[in-house]
Amino acid sequence: MGKMAQDSESNDIVITYETLFEILRNEKSRSELQELPSTFFFDVVNYLAEKQKIIEQDDGKSDVFASAERDKNQIQVGNTKRILRELYERRETKIINMALSKSRTASSLTDLSHLLREEKELFNLLVGNLDRFRIGILLNIVRGLNPLLVSEIVGEKPAETKEKSSGNKEPEKEKETKLLRFLKPVPKFVGKELETYGPFDVEDVASLPIEIADVLVQKGRAEEMGES
Repeated sequence: MGKMAQDSESNDIVITYETLFEILRNEKSRSELQELPSTFFFDVVNYLAEKQKIIEQDDGKSDVFASAERDKNQIQVGNTKRILRELYERRETKIINMALSKSRTASSLTDLSHLLREEKELFNLLVGNLDRFRIGILLNIVRGLNPLLVSEIVGEKPAETKEKSSGNKEPEKEKETKLLRFLKPVPKFVGKELETYGPFDVEDVASLPIEIADVLVQKGRAEEMGES
């Protein structure tokens, strides 16, 4: 196995075509996510920019050697992009599986140390959405309730309400919450920011964000009690 080139003053990998090929080989041969430098994506962008600069410089030369070097670098750039695409998709699959495991087991032992910053955001979004649907569908079904998704509770505000003000008149500031009394049972659901609400029974009283409260009132599941 070839050893990946490293900066003599740090543990960061020096990006070359050969090291990228080795990184992909390691990712393919192991089931767990492999560690990469925190600046990996930025380093790759710089590497490609340098290669492109060399190709452009060789474009202005007419000798056979320069032409051969240009062709070689163009092929290498094409191969590098294919390596990067496969590397991304290999890591993407592993991150999806990690998110599935986290959502299903609610384990706090998931090792996130090898996730890059951008990958960690992807992981958190995946877990959040998986949890949201798990609560809205599975949790309600096993409790003998119909599925209830956040999209059925929170709808987008009509476009006309966003452009209601005219002239120099200041738009009226909406209340942040409304106090509701529930007229029908409402099972537990998750809001847009992954906050959890409910469950609520008939005659329960709760102060909820105005966006959610308005939809519940429109659907006849609750009534407004006045200012919160």
